[in-house]
Amino acid sequence: MTIRVLIADDQALLRATFRVLIDSCDDLEVVGEATDGQQAITLAGLHRPDVVLMDIRMPGTDGLAATAAICARPELQATRVLILTTFQTDEHVAQALRLGASGFLGKSTTADAFLDGIRTVASGDALLSPVATRSLITRFLATAAPSSGAFDPGQFDSLTPREREVLALVAEGRSNDEIADALFLSPLTVRTHVQRAKTKTAARDRAQLVAFAYQSGLVHPAR
Repeated sequence: MTIRVLIADDQALLRATFRVLIDSCDDLEVVGEATDGQQAITLAGLHRPDVVLMDIRMPGTDGLAATAAICARPELQATRVLILTTFQTDEHVAQALRLGASGFLGKSTTADAFLDGIRTVASGDALLSPVATRSLITRFLATAAPSSGAFDPGQFDSLTPREREVLALVAEGRSNDEIADALFLSPLTVRTHVQRAKTKTAARDRAQLVAFAYQSGLVHPAR
């Protein structure tokens, strides 16, 4: 299936560059371009893309506010937001994830990593750039802050012991393959446990599942 992408960036040259890269792939296509956050919200509602490439700093409604608005709309539940920015600060990473973003990449990333990032986020997995370290994410997600969706700690009561064990490792930033090695499971089994955890907690994706895990106290930040 073709992954439909909406580009939101106020710089015309970057939008053109992103479009050329995306349209060069048979499994990706650009369905629209937005020059500010408000236009991104409007076009997301119109096209219902699989992924929105969202710049943080745009005139008027910025990328973080647009991310919050898109992730809050029930009809866009399946749309994933991938933040693209040159300002990779701790605060931006944490805030973007809390608001519902599924990934975070710097604009200086390679073309291959950029395209793979779109595919990763579209598949429902979280994506963090190398500068967004595990300790950084755990430290900020553990602090009190508004979430992109209502969270009920009781949602975790239905998780099985194995699902909790897998989720704890997910929250550490480990991949499915790494979790499989640690627990002597197959990657497919790990993926199944993650999917069930997302279903039971109503998390829109892996990133929100991790945020919920810290907010609930199921796991705690590294000191």
